[in-house]
Amino acid sequence: MRKGEILSIIGIFANPQVNPRGEDSNLIILGFESSCDETGVGIYSINQGLISHSLHSQIQLHENYGGVVPELASRDHLKRIINLTKTALSDAKITLDEIDGIAYTRGPGLAGALLVGASVATSIAYTKRIPCAGVHHLEGHILSPFINTEKRDFPFLTLLVSGGHTQLIEVKAVGEYLLLGDTRDDAAGEAFDKTAKLLGLPYPGGAKLSELAKNGSGQAYEFPRPMLDQDNLDFSFSGLKTAVVNLVNKSSEERKTLSETNRADIAASFEDAITDVLVSKSLKALRTKHLKRLVVSGGVGANSALRKKLDQASENEDFETLYPPIEFCTDNGAMIALLGAEKIKNGVLGPAPFDIKPRWPLTQ
Repeated sequence: MRKGEILSIIGIFANPQVNPRGEDSNLIILGFESSCDETGVGIYSINQGLISHSLHSQIQLHENYGGVVPELASRDHLKRIINLTKTALSDAKITLDEIDGIAYTRGPGLAGALLVGASVATSIAYTKRIPCAGVHHLEGHILSPFINTEKRDFPFLTLLVSGGHTQLIEVKAVGEYLLLGDTRDDAAGEAFDKTAKLLGLPYPGGAKLSELAKNGSGQAYEFPRPMLDQDNLDFSFSGLKTAVVNLVNKSSEERKTLSETNRADIAASFEDAITDVLVSKSLKALRTKHLKRLVVSGGVGANSALRKKLDQASENEDFETLYPPIEFCTDNGAMIALLGAEKIKNGVLGPAPFDIKPRWPLTQ
């Protein structure tokens, strides 16, 4: 290969043509998500919105280990991603030749898992000579409530409760974020999963704990509401988790085993405490920043108790609350394709030739 040809190939990634079909044409973006234990592929159109998406969850793969095994996760992404891509293209009734750009999760996440999505995405972009954007996973979650709507009035407040993250973020525009509050130890999702494990629920336990809580009383036990009396917007759930540990240990010593009623009451009381904190901090942030729109995203955003409390608060205090569709609360390729469309439309094309950032603060 000649030097000129090599430089031309590099140029595809360094300065690719933003819109091969002209300024007024429709951009169709293929997005890949592979940051942890879901393999997601989405196809998003600037004019039509979400066209198709396909997803594979690795829950059964990791269930016996009680958590995600990085090596197994990476191998499963590699096994699934091509067939999921074919499925998404088939459902959209288009071919790779009709794709105008590629987006992939650059980070944060598991390094090996991220490399799978990055490799496939940049390979397709290279062969098709189209733009390729490496995007931020959490930024995808922030935009996920807008997958099926064009209503994106800025600014707004985001409550991001996803996996290891519990954050309050002022969103001024796509790419313009101000972190207002962050978790100091266990995030809400981690606290849900760890408490579920204490109650003997299988991995991943957060959703199962919420189901168990529906059979219990949220007033049965008085758990702490951490940091509500402090003059900041940060979160801390390790003390709440410790309170549950102490109660479970004490109850087990007294009764040998917890009854189903006890387990349900503990689950409900825990859920009531953690959702109280999330709602209270969100309201404080809205008042502090004089915002009237709250966007909730991430896996815990699917929690029905949290949604009920936020809906009630929005009625009482006159602000709007938006959630992603339930299927887009967890990791997915649709949100990456949407974010990629925004980035490529505005000329932000990502690193060359490809890159991953396992640790990547949103504000950077």
